[in-house]
Amino acid sequence: MEIVYRAVFMFVFLWVITRVVGRATLGELSTFELLLYVTMGDLVQQGVTQQDYSVTSAVLAVGVFALLTVAISYVNWRWPRARPVIEGIPIIVVSDGEPVLDSMRKERLSIDDLMTAAREEGIKRFSDVELAVFESNGRISFFTRSSDDSSGAPDPAPTGT
Repeated sequence: MEIVYRAVFMFVFLWVITRVVGRATLGELSTFELLLYVTMGDLVQQGVTQQDYSVTSAVLAVGVFALLTVAISYVNWRWPRARPVIEGIPIIVVSDGEPVLDSMRKERLSIDDLMTAAREEGIKRFSDVELAVFESNGRISFFTRSSDDSSGAPDPAPTGT
C-alpha cells in the first residue's frame, strides 16, 4: 500500500510542478505528459532492474499514475469549472498588432519567442496580427487580418424583382 501512496504523492507533485513552472512549447507533448512519461519509465526501470526487487511494485505505481490520469480527464469532462485549474486558460499575447506585455510577462514569454512563433507561421510583422493567443498547451495561435473579404460566408445575393 505504501507504493500507492508514493505514486499518488509523486503524481500530485508532478502536476503541481508543471502548473507552477508554466507552459512550455514541447511540440505535441505537454510538460506534464513529458514528466509523467519520464517518471513512469523510471518506475518501470526500477522494477525491471530489480532495484526494489519487485515487478509488481512498478506495475502498481504505473497503474496508479494511469488511473489518476483517467480521473483528471474525467474531472475535466464532468466539471468544466475545474478545467482552468487543471489545464490552464488561453491568454491573449497580441491584440490588434500590439504585444500585450503584461500577459507575456505573467507567462514568462519573451518577445523573441513570440517573434519566432510568428515567423514559423509565416507572419512578418506584428501589425499583420489581429490576435495571438497563448494556448494552454503551450502553442501560440495567430489570427491575421485578411486583406480581402473573400473569407467567411458569402454575402447574400441581392434579389431583383
